[in-house]
Amino acid sequence: MADEKKTHGSEKKYGQFHRRFFEANILNFAVWATIAILIGGIVEIVPMFTPAGTEVSPDVTPYTALEVAGRDIYVSEGCYLCHSQWVRPMRAEILRYGPWSRAWEYQYDRPFQLGSRRIGPDLHRVGGKYPDAWHYEHMRDPRSTTPGSVMPPYPWLITDRIDADDVRASMVALRKTGTPYSDADIAGVDESLAAQGGAIVGRLAESGIESEPDRAIIAVIAYLQRLGVDGRAALEKQGVEY
Repeated sequence: MADEKKTHGSEKKYGQFHRRFFEANILNFAVWATIAILIGGIVEIVPMFTPAGTEVSPDVTPYTALEVAGRDIYVSEGCYLCHSQWVRPMRAEILRYGPWSRAWEYQYDRPFQLGSRRIGPDLHRVGGKYPDAWHYEHMRDPRSTTPGSVMPPYPWLITDRIDADDVRASMVALRKTGTPYSDADIAGVDESLAAQGGAIVGRLAESGIESEPDRAIIAVIAYLQRLGVDGRAALEKQGVEY
């Protein structure tokens, strides 16, 4: 009983101190809240700029010009609002999507596309899961490939064209953030777009689908088919089974 009274008395004194020092003094509250936020910010931000604390892998390479274009479209269309790119380390996730996502897999993702919520499936390891024609039809009419899907169609991607200058500008911006694009990579954007886009168009033609290398949907297909590919190769080297 004595211990309970002592504890209650201590709690009462602390409550009075808290009300008098913080709740009744807005200046004190603002100062200490700012200090707490600054400490939390430093703890979160500083490690990001410490090379020794950054996980990287030589098996992860930068996106190609066409994949950069596709990623820009993915972001502009708000795909991250319904699709995540982060497989959690939980059995149900691993069974459905593959090995959980590692930090070094995102080393060239600026900004990260972890997603805000998962209405559709996670896309972090979608690369190579479906043929190019499946992605084409899925963008044209999601219900044609996934009955009951709530995803809206994106028919304008079939007719819209990508601009090589916009892609080049994106790569220049990414280089400033640390992506190791060379001058040759940036100068050769047009050739890179035509080569990779032409390969996808050729595969689509085998399925009876006609398109052109500079169409927006070709860029989106290139980006989606890249997701998880480098990570898969690196994890297989480490003996992680898919």
